[in-house]
This record gives sequence, C-alpha cells and structure tokens, in this order.
Amino acid sequence: MRIVLVGPPGAGKGTQAAYLAKNLSIPHISTGDLFRANISQGTDLGKQARAYMDAGQLVPDEVTIGMAKDRMSQSDAVNGFLLDGFPRNVGQAEALDVMLKDEGVKLDAVLDLEVPEDEVVKRIAGRRICRNDSAHVFHVTYNPPKTEGVCDTCGGELYQRDDDSEETVRTRLEVYHTQTEPIIDYYREQDLVVTISALGKVTDVTERAMEALVKSDEG
Repeated sequence: MRIVLVGPPGAGKGTQAAYLAKNLSIPHISTGDLFRANISQGTDLGKQARAYMDAGQLVPDEVTIGMAKDRMSQSDAVNGFLLDGFPRNVGQAEALDVMLKDEGVKLDAVLDLEVPEDEVVKRIAGRRICRNDSAHVFHVTYNPPKTEGVCDTCGGELYQRDDDSEETVRTRLEVYHTQTEPIIDYYREQDLVVTISALGKVTDVTERAMEALVKSDEG
C-alpha cells in the first residue's frame, strides 16, 4: 500500500507510522529522517537543506520534494510506503501526484488521525523530559513520575521544552491548520481520505487504523 499519514502535532503520527509500517511490511518514510539522512550523508540536497537551516530559513518545497522522490525510488519502497510529514502542503501534494503518475502508481489512502485541539495541547504541554537523558519522557497526566520533577529512571531533573509550552503548541496548531490541513480537502476530492480517532491506547488506535485501511483497500 502507498499511504500518506496526516494529523496535527501531538496526534501520535510517529508512533502510529512505525506500527503501521511494520504491520503492512512497507517502509516508514518521515520528513525528519529524510533531512537527517541527507545532511549526514552530505548529499547535494542535504547541503542545500543545511544552508537554508543554518540561515534560519525554511527549506524550499523543491528540496524536500527531491529528497522524498529519491527515497521513494529505492528498492524497499517499490511495493509501497508510508509517508509521514510529507506532503506538508498542497503544493507538495500536487508534486507527489505527478511523481507517482510518472511511475504509473497512485496512493491507496490518506490516513487522517483526528484529535481535538484541547487534547493536543494537553498531550504536548504536559510532557516533561529528563535533563540527563532525553529518552526518559514523562507526562504530568498520563505518565507522571513518582516524585514531581524527578526522573524515575536516573533521578535527573525533569523540565518542559520551550517548544512544548501551551503558547508554542497553539502556534504550531495554527501553522498546521493553515499549511497542512488543506491537503485533507485536496485528497478528499480524490476520495482517498480515511479519518479515524487517535484517542485511546496506542494499540487501539493502530487496530482502528489497520481496519480502516483494509476497508479502504477493499473498497
């Protein structure tokens, strides 16, 4: 299957993408991984991206599209892929359509993870990270430490990242609504959108998503 995964920040896209890709035996292609791989390998696209990032500028669509095109042409993606973070806007979605058409293939589904805005804010603004090891992550509501402000694992201080503050989260949501959400309408016109609730246990959301994708594929 060829799938695009969309949803607001805090919807759990990365987690669901990993599970779904494994269940469907297709590669999980995330924008973050594309950027890191190209920059670390020193590719031409990676050098271009780094130049923009070092200058504090947004990486142009054509660079991101080039990275995605290169990754989707690799052998493990011949029979399908799950795109996470790409396309990020309608322009990128249109470019993806052209790419796939040139290859004689098409998308099977666009999985839209739906989460109420207040829940997104609660999820992200409640995160606390250990200063000693960023892999130690807690949540004031869903996974609180035994002692407030102290990491259960190593005793390090827990803190809230600047980009996890409520104000920053709401700004990120506004960017999502303005730039990325329009691709849902774009794909809805192609009858590709499958919307599921991303509330509940991770395993429940994965099961919900798998069922919806199977139905979509059968349809």
